[in-house]
Amino acid sequence: MPTLTSAHDLITAIPFLIGFHPTDSIVLISIKDEAIGLAMRIDLPQSLRSDEIDLLAHHFLREEADAALLVAYMPEDRDDGDSLLICLGAGLIKSGIHIQESLVVRGGRYRSIICRDETCCSSLGEKLPDIESTEIAVEHVVAGIPMPYANIEELRESLAADSQSHDGQWLELIAQFHIDDESESLQELRRDGIETMDLLFDDFRMGRGASERVLVARMIGRMSDVQVRDYALGVHSEDTFDIYFTMWRELLRLAPRGYVAPIACIVAAMSYESGDGALAQKALDRAFGDDESYPLAGLLRRVFNAGWPPESFAQMRRELHPKVIDAIFDGQ
Repeated sequence: MPTLTSAHDLITAIPFLIGFHPTDSIVLISIKDEAIGLAMRIDLPQSLRSDEIDLLAHHFLREEADAALLVAYMPEDRDDGDSLLICLGAGLIKSGIHIQESLVVRGGRYRSIICRDETCCSSLGEKLPDIESTEIAVEHVVAGIPMPYANIEELRESLAADSQSHDGQWLELIAQFHIDDESESLQELRRDGIETMDLLFDDFRMGRGASERVLVARMIGRMSDVQVRDYALGVHSEDTFDIYFTMWRELLRLAPRGYVAPIACIVAAMSYESGDGALAQKALDRAFGDDESYPLAGLLRRVFNAGWPPESFAQMRRELHPKVIDAIFDGQ
């Protein structure tokens, strides 16, 4: 995982960590062994209750984090960013979480509320950097990962159905790759789903995205099988998370009615694991819109609403993944 060595690095990295340029938000990033861990975003509150802070602290404790980075993105008509972060920081410190940096962003500038040295941290703050030409931006472009969205609404809109998803010929093509539970070659079709996933991931990794129409249709169709879907739920690692997340979001936009729910559940799970509960719920809305009784969507809704720590959810899918692999490749 990457490291952050300055407030400038932190401000530059956050849009890439959460997928969009935040506003009216508090972003919390866990640090473990001097590397970035979980990045969480919450809507900017009027105040923070002790139980809300305890829940946030619980996420850090489950991550076994050493420290936290906090950033409050404040609107022009509010100047209570310092007090919000002091209250939040105090609660995290009480739980044993060291506050490594705490920044307030307001009016196009950012400043630290921890560092009081005017030679490096002016009380007036520093101008927000243009991230387009930063090193982290170049790394993401080279890796085939899109630049962050302008705001959370644009990110949520990225889950909306593309016009192609309504095309009848497109649906017919995808239906050719649907997996029937009663098929005599069920295991072979499931293995083809895994192979398809690998091939499509390579396309996204190389920056080609969803350019291969038949390959994309094949993947959407193969996701109709529960085992292929469950494999997709656990296939990503920390190093491949961003590319897979981009891939599944794009497939969600292209999936026609009847094929949306499994992919929407993958997007929801990955959103929740990355700390964005709002986007996770939005993805589940798409799943229920496709199939109101889809079992995995119902399970995920209960998990999210119960406030399960993202790390607990990540651990659950990691434990499930080897069992799915055995079922697919051992023919059980």
